[in-house]
Amino acid sequence: MRYFVTFLFIFISTIGFSQNSLVQKKIHGTIVSTSTLLPLSNVNIINVNKVRGTISGVIGTFDIDADVNDTLHITMIGYQSIRVRVTNDWVKNGNAKIELTEKAIALEEVKIRKYNLTGYLEVDTKLIPEQENYRYSISGLQQGYEAGDSSPKAFSRVMNSIFNPADMLYNFFGKKPKELKKLKEMKKDDTVKNLLETKFDREMIAVLLGIDKKEIAEILQHCNYSEAFIETANDLQILDAISQCYEQYKVLKK
Repeated sequence: MRYFVTFLFIFISTIGFSQNSLVQKKIHGTIVSTSTLLPLSNVNIINVNKVRGTISGVIGTFDIDADVNDTLHITMIGYQSIRVRVTNDWVKNGNAKIELTEKAIALEEVKIRKYNLTGYLEVDTKLIPEQENYRYSISGLQQGYEAGDSSPKAFSRVMNSIFNPADMLYNFFGKKPKELKKLKEMKKDDTVKNLLETKFDREMIAVLLGIDKKEIAEILQHCNYSEAFIETANDLQILDAISQCYEQYKVLKK
C-alpha cells in the first residue's frame, strides 16, 4: 500500500509538471530611449518565433507570450530596430529594460517624374499615357498573374518558376516551409496585421521569413506581380501576395 501511494504521488506530480510546462510563459519588459532613458510608448514588439505582437504602454511597459530563446523584434518610427533574445534570467526575473537608439534623420531621395503636370485634370489626363495591365488566370487557381508593360511575359514566367528546379521560387518555397507557415500565423494576430498595414519597408516580412529585403522583390517578380505593385503596396499586401503565390506553387507542384 505504501509503495502504491508513493507511485501515485510521483505520477500526479509528473502530470502536474507536464501541464505546467505547457502553460505559455508571459514575460515583461520596459522600453526606454538610450539618450534620455525616458520610457517610450507605442513601440511594436513582435515575437518572431510565435508570430505574436504587442505594443508598449504609456510608461513603456509591455507583456508578451514568449519562451526561452525566442527572438523579439522591436520597432518604432524614428528609432533603430533591434532584435532581443529571451534569456533564462529574463524569464526568472520577470522583467527587463530595453533601450532604443534614435535614428539619424536623413532626407529620402526625391524622384523627378518625366511628366510636367499642370494641375488641371482635363489637360493632365492627356499628358499621361495609359498603361494596360492584365491578369492571366489558370484553371483551379483563385488568383491570376499580373502582366502588361510593367510585367512582361507574366504567364510563361510563373510556369517556369514552378517546373524549373533551378528557379528561385522552387528553391525558396522548397527550403523554407516553416517560415512560410508563419505567413498564416501573422494574419491571426491583430497587432501584427495592424503594424504591417502601416509599414512599407519590408523589414518585418524579411525578419520573419529569414531573408534579405531585396529577395522579397525578386520573389514577387517571379510570382508575376507588377513593379508598380511591388513598389507601392504596404507590407500586409506584400504578405498576402507571397502567401497567395505560395498556395499557387503548392497546387501546381502537385
